[in-house]
Formats: sequence, C-alpha cells, structure tokens
Amino acid sequence: MESIERPLTHSPLPEHAQRARWLALLRRYSGFLILLALCLAFALRSTQFLTPSNLLNVALQTSIIAIVAIGMTFTILTAGIDLSVGSMVALSGALAAGLVVRQGLDTFAAIGLALAAGGLLGAVNGLLVVKGKMPPFVATLAMLSVARGLTLVYTQGRPIAGIDERFIFLGSGSLLGIPMPVIILAVVFALGLLTLRFTRFGNYVMATGGNPEISRLAGIPTAWILASVYVISGVTAALGGVLLTARLWSAQPNAAVGLELDAIAASVLGGVSLFGGVGGLSGTLVGAFILGVLSNGLNLMGVPSFYQQVIKGVVLILAVMLDLFTKRRR
Repeated sequence: MESIERPLTHSPLPEHAQRARWLALLRRYSGFLILLALCLAFALRSTQFLTPSNLLNVALQTSIIAIVAIGMTFTILTAGIDLSVGSMVALSGALAAGLVVRQGLDTFAAIGLALAAGGLLGAVNGLLVVKGKMPPFVATLAMLSVARGLTLVYTQGRPIAGIDERFIFLGSGSLLGIPMPVIILAVVFALGLLTLRFTRFGNYVMATGGNPEISRLAGIPTAWILASVYVISGVTAALGGVLLTARLWSAQPNAAVGLELDAIAASVLGGVSLFGGVGGLSGTLVGAFILGVLSNGLNLMGVPSFYQQVIKGVVLILAVMLDLFTKRRR
C-alpha cells in the first residue's frame, strides 16, 4: 500500500494559553505603553514638553522617587510593603545634615552614617516581620510614625541649613550636563537590576515572593531574604533623603510626606504585583517616569496641584485593578 504523507502543522495554542500569553504581555508592557501615550499627549498640548531642558528636569524630578521605588520593589516582590520610606527619607536627610552642620563631621562620613541608619531601621522592620510575625503593613506603618517622630526630635521641628558645597553638589550639581541625582539613579538601577536578575539572592527574592512555603521547603533561607529586602529598602530611602536634602540645600523635618505612596505607585504602575513574585526593576523605573511625566505635563498645562493628586490616585487605582484582573485570569 502506498503511504500517505501528511504535512506537519503546528497545532494552535489552546484558547486559555493564548489568553494567558496576552495577559502576560499586557502586564509586561502596559507601563511602557502608558508612558508613551502620556509623552505623546503632553507633547501635543505643550511645545515645551519635548525640549531637552524640560526632559532633563523630568529626569531630575523623578530620580529620588525612582531610587526609593527601587528599594520598595524588593519588598513588594516578596509580597511585603514598606510604608516607612517617606519618614526614613526625612530622618536620614536630617541626620546627614545635622552631622555636618552641628558636629562638623566630614560630608561623606556623615552620608555614610545616614545610609547606615536607614539600613538599621530597615533591619528593624525586617525583624518585626520575620521574628515578630507582624504583617509588613503594620510593622512599617509603626516605623513610619517612629522615624517621623525621631526626625522632629532631632531637628526640633526646624530646618537644618548650612551644608557645604560638596553636599549640595550631590543634589544640585551636574556631570557632563547630566544632573548628579540622575547619574546616581542610573548607578542604583544598574546595581539593583544586576542583583535581581543575575544573582542567587535575586532568584531567591522572586521565589520567596512566588511561594514562600515551597521556597522554604526547597532550602531557600526565606527568613533571611525577607529581612534583607527591608534593609535594601531602608538604604535606598536613606540615599533618597540625602539627595533631597542636597537639592533643597537644607534638611526639612516635614520632607517626603506621602513619598511612600509614590514609591508604591511607581512599582505597581511598572507591573510589579502586590501579591509578590512578579515584576522587575525596569518596570519600576518606567512607573516612576510615568509619575514624573504626569506631574510635569500637568504643571505645563496649568493644572492645580490638588487636581494632580486626584489624577495620581485614579491612575494608581487603575493600576491595582489591572494587577488584580491579571492575577485572577492567570
């Protein structure tokens, strides 16, 4: 009998698999598409938006939020959250300025101690979560109050001015025409990206956020991972505080109120899941620039600041709804 050869064909993916693939693509690139849409909309409404000076201004305004959001992303990837970063920004900035102005300490030694203080407070958050079994929301909310109170005690409720030129240069100087906070953001982003993508620690962070119980049974030190991400968040918040103080030329006791919400929004807008285990720092950077472009564009259009807060809140609600929708569909 003559054999009949049938052409090889690729069977189409099942409908649910195709849907899952589209949802994954939507989560991965939604932030970038939103950013492009905002840039296009503001460019059509204002001729000043795409000028080099304004784009550098957007990057400068976004840099501190993005640095804090990078640390926040590590905590959210483990299904946690850090509500204390805004207060840590204020405390670390005040501590660095106070050590320079009041104690006469060298600028970079003072900054190093401020970063160490941020890491220490982050470690306390981690211990409360891991050893104290406190929900991250509660532990970091308590630290928010403690750090803000310590800031007011240390500053006596008054700004600390008189920092030196080397300190100011970190927030107001530039190198090859690029503002120093933007350069520092690029370094922090590169270090965070390398850590998260190409190290065992980064793999453990993603695994712990995806399923902590299975990760623990697989031999991953989940308790150490959970504590470590809060240290990272504390250090990046402290760095943001140093840069904010340098930009303002003084430490303000009420600085960075509400910054934690911007950091969370940047992460979620960038596709980082509040349920852990999904997302990355590239998306967080895009999310931070969405907030920066939104603020800058609305300012150019003359939209009052209180309306801007409403718009940011609506954008965050939509991002969380998208996160919930894609999780349920998966």
